[in-house]
Amino acid sequence: MNQASILTQLNLTHLRALDALLAERSVTRAAQRLGLTQSAVSHALRGLRHVLDDPLLVRGTGGMVPTAHAEALAAPLHRALRELESALATSPGFDPATTRRTFTLAMGDGYTLTVLPALLRALRTEAPGIDVDVRPAPGGLPGPALARGDVDLALGVATPPGAELRTRALFDDDFAVMVRHDHPEIDDHIDLDTYCRLPHALMSPSGSGPGVMDRLLGELGRSRRVVLRIRYFLAAPLVVADSDLILTGPRRQLEAMARIAPVRILDPPLASPTFTHRMLWHARAHDDPGHRWLRRTLRAAVDARSQRVGWTR
Repeated sequence: MNQASILTQLNLTHLRALDALLAERSVTRAAQRLGLTQSAVSHALRGLRHVLDDPLLVRGTGGMVPTAHAEALAAPLHRALRELESALATSPGFDPATTRRTFTLAMGDGYTLTVLPALLRALRTEAPGIDVDVRPAPGGLPGPALARGDVDLALGVATPPGAELRTRALFDDDFAVMVRHDHPEIDDHIDLDTYCRLPHALMSPSGSGPGVMDRLLGELGRSRRVVLRIRYFLAAPLVVADSDLILTGPRRQLEAMARIAPVRILDPPLASPTFTHRMLWHARAHDDPGHRWLRRTLRAAVDARSQRVGWTR
């Protein structure tokens, strides 16, 4: 009989009974050790004898005596059972100071300005062995990648449907307007007529469709001309800084760009909605100690940045 066939005919009760019998050399004492009845242990022994084709324990002076086959099984069986118990009793640990691990994060390039630097600062001081792999969500939808385990954590605004996904808010945001610092037709504010008359750049991850501001303008019977549609959130402000285009986008991202580009940030000329940036993860990873640490650390890093620059959440 091959090994696979033997294992299919045995269960954990068989193996625990044999381990106890080899240690106690008595059905009575083995049953007491396991908290089973003597008949249950005797039944397990009969099953073992049949499957292994060996009597295993025979009557002798002062108790039961193991056969040569049973003696050969004793040490590896006992060791395997102890290792199994230890594995089942121990939850996976995570020590950020010593663990080497890579987390894969899915995020748009705008988050590399607003969130990623704060996280990297935390990793540098708390978890020098933790690496991050940042990538865009495939097709802009993180749900399938989270379900497959290709991505550990995703950042975004929309919450994909699915009971298997968990989410938590990071910070609130609204829309702002960016223009180059010496725009010839705009000073410290922009009115609606000027906003509609001048050419615009539109950041569009999908590369198509109207923007939020287009829908709001349409409700007022107004429109604007988008002369540049661009998918790259980090490139768009650089284009604006070197042109007369107007860019409307998430305020936190535009404020971050204003620290490194010659641009000004203005309030839009019409009321714009607020929205919430979130982190998303799959339920499978919810209780993983390392993943819990990552979520807690990211939230703390964003909170610290929010307090420093005056964000709300």
